[in-house]
Amino acid sequence: MSDSADVIIIGAGASGLAAAIAAHDAGASVIVLEKAATLGGTAAISGGVVWAPANSHMDGVDPTADQAAALDYFHSLSDTLDDAVLEAFVRQSGEALAYLESATPLRFGRLEGYPDYYLDRPGARPEGGRALDADLFDFNRLGDWRERVFTSGAVSRLMLRETPLGGATSLPPPDEFVRRAAADLRGFGQSVVGALLAGCLDRGIEPVLNTPARRLVRSGEAVVGVEIASDDGTQALMARRGVILATGGFEWNRDLVASFLKGPLTHPASPPRNTGDGLKLAQRVGADLGNMTSAWWAPTMTGTDTWPDGEPRSSPVLIERTLPGSILVNRHGQRFCNEATNYSALAGAFHQFDPNTYAYANLPAWLIFDGAYKSKYMVGQVMPGPDAPDWIARAPTLAALAELIGCNAAGLETTMARFNSHAGAGHDPDFQRGVSAYDTFYGDRSRPGAAGTLGPLDTAPYYAIPITMGALGTNGGVRTDALGRALDPDGEPIAGLYAAGNVMAAPTGSVYAGAGGTLGPALTFGCIAGRHAASRSNQPLPA
Repeated sequence: MSDSADVIIIGAGASGLAAAIAAHDAGASVIVLEKAATLGGTAAISGGVVWAPANSHMDGVDPTADQAAALDYFHSLSDTLDDAVLEAFVRQSGEALAYLESATPLRFGRLEGYPDYYLDRPGARPEGGRALDADLFDFNRLGDWRERVFTSGAVSRLMLRETPLGGATSLPPPDEFVRRAAADLRGFGQSVVGALLAGCLDRGIEPVLNTPARRLVRSGEAVVGVEIASDDGTQALMARRGVILATGGFEWNRDLVASFLKGPLTHPASPPRNTGDGLKLAQRVGADLGNMTSAWWAPTMTGTDTWPDGEPRSSPVLIERTLPGSILVNRHGQRFCNEATNYSALAGAFHQFDPNTYAYANLPAWLIFDGAYKSKYMVGQVMPGPDAPDWIARAPTLAALAELIGCNAAGLETTMARFNSHAGAGHDPDFQRGVSAYDTFYGDRSRPGAAGTLGPLDTAPYYAIPITMGALGTNGGVRTDALGRALDPDGEPIAGLYAAGNVMAAPTGSVYAGAGGTLGPALTFGCIAGRHAASRSNQPLPA
């Protein structure tokens, strides 16, 4: 590894790899640093979906009109957005994805009918089109590097659009899975990271692994390099044009979570390596912060799976709470939300604080389902059928289940009787579950209308899973301008410092617009920051 480059990127996830490619193609030499032994981070275990207005896969859609509609959509959801940064994402995301498809093996396809998340707002697209799904990628193209992409176990040989989650009614035949495994074709986030890594390797950019950044090097007020650990203590790597932070969020740093987030985040769904490293680097050189009370929230469940370092692994609860024959209840045995609403907005229900008890009213919570549900649907990785692992509670009656999990039995029975009477009629007057087209998207599409998500729970035995408050990552961090430049508390750019991905204050604020609402801005600002960093020149270092 050289001791200098035009642009140094800290973090080898999706935004960092995109930044490296964009900086190189703009004429810069690049070093990519990654603290872990494998690269890809959260993106590598994600669904690989990217949300981008006016993308090139939206046939027959006027790009200017869709960008304007997308801006209306965001502004209807939040009045605290930075207009310039938001517009940079909305107006450049389609171009950024088209560039990455032309410059790397990364390819996307449409998720047919995948709606935006807030369909009652102006500018939303109920027919979908803004959410794109990564094509399969051949990991044999990576040579030895294919073993250096982070995985959490088995890798998917599917594209999301081939699964019920992506709207498919059946999976590919078994022999196709055999073929894909033999060829090491991978989908989901593995495809995104693998293809971007291939783009870097094709340009001679080999990420430097096991190399955490200790601090940023300054000359005057400008950031001109990065200090890393070395055999001799520390080593300074100098950046002639700029340093880009792409280190992910801070959801695994308990001190930062306690200091900033507006509600509990106890069970992140992301890898434990997201500990706020880039945030702390930026703070030490005077960077301002933004959007720090928010995260890409998601309810989670925790079974027996662990991360490679032994930490318990939690998974987002997407489909399980949407399928008919399930409800969410609190300690009183009461429903408290439309279970089928989008996962990020659902945090509001979990974060409801009761001042009388000085506790969160809906934590703890449980997903309750019955024997008919369990015989038909998967729960996490647990196959349909009567058997259930120990982390799923099971009882012959609702009263016995309530006693087992510690919630109010009378409340649960009353709740269930009311829900069943309405679910059988296909209507939920309490929380309007099944009214929105989004509600049934993750439901059982073999059932018509609201029945795709509404169904009574009346078949013993009964099951319960603890539901916790988690996140796909945090979305607050270094405040930037529309060029990805880190800003100081006066709103002035810090010379030579950029941010992209979850380490930056999200350009969409706390709004998770639709599937891929994290990866879309991450890839877009990776490209924006990479190009701009390559175009500038740091002041000469002192003699």
